[in-house]
Amino acid sequence: MDRPLASLKVLDFSTLLPGPFATMMLADLGADVVRMEAPDRPDMGRMIPPFVGDVSSWHALLNRNKRSLALDLKQPGAADVVKRLVQSYDIVIEQFRPGVMDRLGVGYEALRTVNPRLIYCALTGYGQTGPHRDWAGHDLNFMALAGMLSHTGRKDSGPAGMGVQVADVGGGSFGAITAILAAVIQRQLTGQGQFIDIGMFDMALAWNGLAAAEFLASDANPGYETGPLNGGSVYDTYRTKDGRYLAVAGLEPKFWQGFCRAIDRPDLEGFTAMSMDGQMQPNVKAEIAVVIEQRSLVEWQTVFAPLDVCVEAVLTIEEALAHPQSVERGLIVEVPQPDGTCQRQVASPFRFSGSQAQYRHIGVEAGQDTDAVLAEIDYSVEEIASLRERGIVR
Repeated sequence: MDRPLASLKVLDFSTLLPGPFATMMLADLGADVVRMEAPDRPDMGRMIPPFVGDVSSWHALLNRNKRSLALDLKQPGAADVVKRLVQSYDIVIEQFRPGVMDRLGVGYEALRTVNPRLIYCALTGYGQTGPHRDWAGHDLNFMALAGMLSHTGRKDSGPAGMGVQVADVGGGSFGAITAILAAVIQRQLTGQGQFIDIGMFDMALAWNGLAAAEFLASDANPGYETGPLNGGSVYDTYRTKDGRYLAVAGLEPKFWQGFCRAIDRPDLEGFTAMSMDGQMQPNVKAEIAVVIEQRSLVEWQTVFAPLDVCVEAVLTIEEALAHPQSVERGLIVEVPQPDGTCQRQVASPFRFSGSQAQYRHIGVEAGQDTDAVLAEIDYSVEEIASLRERGIVR
């Protein structure tokens, strides 16, 4: 019980990324997460390369510490299995389009009748209401519709696609985690569970809240390279002699002044990101670019290493994983594989003084724990065999 969420039991009906990432975080912190997988429709996350042996690296990460029960929700009798399971579980998370779980007989209203304490999280692209509720979508769509891409990019090339899933993970996954744990705390006070409606579009719009606040106050839409943080000021990245980049983020005057002195341009100290004249921004940035391009990344790292001025190298993933900060923080962990060896993965980012995340195994095969999970809720060997014969479980 030294893991923070060791008292929670989760049934996870989600697939691919947002839901599985959320439940991976819960499982890392000790929750007993059981993936409810379709026997005849493999999760796409299991098929994305590269593979370690015959296991997708995506699947190995996103489903570590979880168990798997293979259940065909379309089969008669499957809903009865879920209702029996739910009596012993705290949380259900699902990622189907609105109404799908209801049609299968395992939506919130059906499940709350057998467990009023159940916390049910529906994680969808656009939420349970509105004209887009039934639309398909991916991260890029949510960011586009939420206005994020209208001011993230360059004037000469337009929107810039992200290399990370901002709306999927930053919004959907962490939004689900936050809401679920808030509902757990409320249940401690009321004894009742509730339905949680998380829309990734909603979360993306919330992430875009500062830009929205500026618009609501001024009626001015932000554009590409128009603000202090989106390339419209000296707060930006600059190309080095060897084609690498430096991230210069000295917003505060003391950091900016230190940067200007380090590049031997004290004459630019007055042009901070937050105060410089808009007409002067391109000129000052052009002068900085000329200076930065005179040296290689390693040379600039040597210059800035002893200085506290908010300047960092733009690292590759390989370099980021090997960075002394990552090593010191233990951000790469060894996770056991079925053959007894270990796979290196990114660790849980949460740190506690009285407990810690644990890494018990990588993602397992679909249905690997079917018998064990059903036995825990008092299904007999004969009952499990009957379910398997009828194609309900695998």
